[in-house]
Amino acid sequence: MELDKIEKYLEKYFEGNSSTAEERILRDYFTNPERDIAPHLREYAVVFRYFSQSRDEISKKEIQLGEQRSKTPIYAWLSAAAVIAIAAGIWFSNYSSSKDREARLAYEETVQALYMIGENLNKGAEGMEYLEEFDQTKSRILRVSELR
Repeated sequence: MELDKIEKYLEKYFEGNSSTAEERILRDYFTNPERDIAPHLREYAVVFRYFSQSRDEISKKEIQLGEQRSKTPIYAWLSAAAVIAIAAGIWFSNYSSSKDREARLAYEETVQALYMIGENLNKGAEGMEYLEEFDQTKSRILRVSELR
């Protein structure tokens, strides 16, 4: 029964879904020298023993820290000025390109409106042809009636 539980915990451990309590049970199972580990699980014992030993390691090397160099004020001002210049350049390039886009969009909408007006004028001109025929016919009728 315990072996089935350990195998389930191992699956969860390698999938990254195990809890800290389950990991503690696995660590105790594999690092306890008195416990008899199942033969097919002995390869995992090496991993858990390594993790237990490496957690307790302490480095004995002393780390020499170099002198802390204080930044001179001119470098701080130069870096701030560079950041401001870059930000301004980006803003102005986006600002001018957005103005260009707005102008291009307004031009395209104006062209479309003019085409629509032209089409409507052409439709109106077609209707004018009938008026011209009507005027000519009316004039003929009036001439004929005046002659009588």
